[in-house]
Amino acid sequence: MREQARDIERLWHIDECIGHINDFLEEKTFEEMKSDVMCFHAVVYNIMIIGEAANMLTKEFREEHPETPWRDIIDMRNVLVHGYYTVSPQFVWETYSNDLGPLREQVKQYIDELQK
Repeated sequence: MREQARDIERLWHIDECIGHINDFLEEKTFEEMKSDVMCFHAVVYNIMIIGEAANMLTKEFREEHPETPWRDIIDMRNVLVHGYYTVSPQFVWETYSNDLGPLREQVKQYIDELQK
């Protein structure tokens, strides 16, 4: 059973993981990420945690915030975990480049709302 009181903790986990990814990829190019196996796997691992934390949010919270693509985030986690052999570095880089910034902004807003 998921508890609404723990939603803020899950959001903190998402924010923290996005911060880690930003740190790992700071000043790196796509080619550098792709060729640095440890960095690539660290990024993938943190994206998986983001998906798991999103999945652990209460259904009510996700329904109250439909502007965030929760299903896509959770589905990406599932692809990374269960389809690990098909993970494209390009897909990971595009997620970093296009999706994590806006997600982090939304998550920070949700944290602020819950702390009030």
